[in-house]
Amino acid sequence: MRILVINGPNLNLLGTREPDIYGSKSYADLVNAIRWTAEELGVQVKTVQTNHEGEIVDIIQQAINKYDGIVINPAAYTHTSIAIYDALKAVGLPAVEVHMSDISNREEFRRHSYISPACIATIAGKGFTGYQEAIKLLAGNSDVGE
Repeated sequence: MRILVINGPNLNLLGTREPDIYGSKSYADLVNAIRWTAEELGVQVKTVQTNHEGEIVDIIQQAINKYDGIVINPAAYTHTSIAIYDALKAVGLPAVEVHMSDISNREEFRRHSYISPACIATIAGKGFTGYQEAIKLLAGNSDVGE
């Protein structure tokens, strides 16, 4: 099993960006937690981060025939990007949307996700654990989202 983890804008600033919302751990800490979970499950994982919407679309399109599933935290693009939704639908890979914070309890504009309908599950408000649950779900080792 090969899983692609895509992180959107500003996630590279974890640990310094609004630590009251996102915590004090860094992006490197997140990548390490993801790798640890993947190793524990015996799956291959690649983690990428970009602040650019078009690059996220390119990365999703390039996943065809390379990955078995996608974990995606589109960050602010969650609430604005039909292009990312279209790319996820086009590649047809099972995808799990992840948000470190609980977007349903944040500002009104953050409560709608254009991405969710293209995903098999959405996990929000669980910090790093949400990524771990998403990987387990794609690897068939969890009831998350069912």
